[in-house]
Amino acid sequence: MKLFVGLGNPGPKYERNRHNIGFMALDGIASDHGFSPWKSKFQALISEGVLGGEKVLLLKPQTFMNLSGQSVGEAMRFYKLTPADVVVLHDELDLAPGKARMKQGGGHAGHNGLRSIHSHIGADYGRVRLGIGHPGHKDAVAGYVLRDFPKADEGWLDDLMRGISDGAAELARGDGGKFMNAVALRVAPPRSSATKPKPEAPKTAKAEPAPDSRSALEKLMDKFK
Repeated sequence: MKLFVGLGNPGPKYERNRHNIGFMALDGIASDHGFSPWKSKFQALISEGVLGGEKVLLLKPQTFMNLSGQSVGEAMRFYKLTPADVVVLHDELDLAPGKARMKQGGGHAGHNGLRSIHSHIGADYGRVRLGIGHPGHKDAVAGYVLRDFPKADEGWLDDLMRGISDGAAELARGDGGKFMNAVALRVAPPRSSATKPKPEAPKTAKAEPAPDSRSALEKLMDKFK
């Protein structure tokens, strides 16, 4: 069994915040892959389904971001899972908007949700880092992540969410390469190779030289001018 954890804050006030991109990703997976209705358990909203032949539990902690680890730890203990069975989808300041990267283990880089999960289950879980960009100064981070995505971001955000849903079965199977390929096909689709050749410029006929009507003597004299 796999446990997919999306990070965010509960309630409509935070629904479209940059910090809630993890919740958004799980909502897309649940909707596209016929998961069960969301219900409350483990201090979270959970939904169950099957991806790539694997039973998967989607979990959105309702404890607020800073206490996310409480919910994750509770679910893991109940199902007797290890950190290797867990994948956390979260916002990433150090990636450009629309970029996604996978990572197994490592530090929390100051992310409060990851920090809480570290304290409850350790660091050896998988992460899907979802780029939201950086406001440019660390003092602006709190306000930035707690603001809604602007309309200008809706295009790449929709592509990213669709890509994650497309690759969800590969993520459940543990094939990070195929998962990332599915995301890339949505975020940066290949250009068609069937491009029309540029029309050639019309060729102009070269002017034929006029016949030389000079006499032999005139031609000879011309050489000595």
